[in-house]
Amino acid sequence: MDVCTQERIPNVLTIAGIDPSGGAGLIADVKAISALGVYAAGVPTALTAQNTLGVQGVLPIPAAFVKEELDSVFSDLTIDAVKVGMLNDGEVIAVVAAALRRYAPKWIVVDPVMVAKSGDRLLRRDALEALKHELLPLASVMTPNLPEAADLLGQAEASTFEEMTVQGEALLKTTGADWVLMKGGHLKGQESDDCLMSLTERHWFSAPRIATENTHGTGCTFSSAIAAELARLNDVPKAAAAAKDYVAGAIAHADELEVGAGHGPTHHFWQLWC
Repeated sequence: MDVCTQERIPNVLTIAGIDPSGGAGLIADVKAISALGVYAAGVPTALTAQNTLGVQGVLPIPAAFVKEELDSVFSDLTIDAVKVGMLNDGEVIAVVAAALRRYAPKWIVVDPVMVAKSGDRLLRRDALEALKHELLPLASVMTPNLPEAADLLGQAEASTFEEMTVQGEALLKTTGADWVLMKGGHLKGQESDDCLMSLTERHWFSAPRIATENTHGTGCTFSSAIAAELARLNDVPKAAAAAKDYVAGAIAHADELEVGAGHGPTHHFWQLWC
């Protein structure tokens, strides 16, 4: 990645919740987008009381104010790509979907954030249908992990690569998303393999599985990295491959940080810090 040769620095907007410990959510997104040489803007959708040990509370931001935030950003900034993360309820999902339809950014990456690393639920169950029917059809790329994919489909969690790809195809057909990146981190093995799928293409990305407890916010980081790379490269497979390499490095260097007593964050600036 050579930032200095870019003719124009793209702008990427993340729409997500706030994790005050900085490992996940909007703060992690801004770190990843910035580390990849792209300007980051952010619209918070909820405040959380959260740390490396778990989620202690969630305070949703009213949908009417989320709309104001979105209109403020889109009316002034040229947004090249959008990453959508935690949306706590159906009303906020409807507001975000309406803004994306109105302003029509070229690239939309949706990370269907439902459950935190600690197991705490972040998406209300009554909002699941709104996510599936209002937001996911707008996605250029959706990035579920295996528990999220199973939740979206109402099926058991995939336990093999074959089951993972079958569920990926089902998500493409039922949601209308252009691409789905099935994250295989919950499978067993020495490699962490992800499958990027459209109805006509399939690409596999692999990285060594790192023995670390510090993986808080990897899904947020991965999806925001994809959005940043899409803004730069304008190619989904190339963007996903570059984002996979970035996240693999962030996990590999995570133990260099000393943040909290639980699942610590990945090292977003591993390429930049000594």
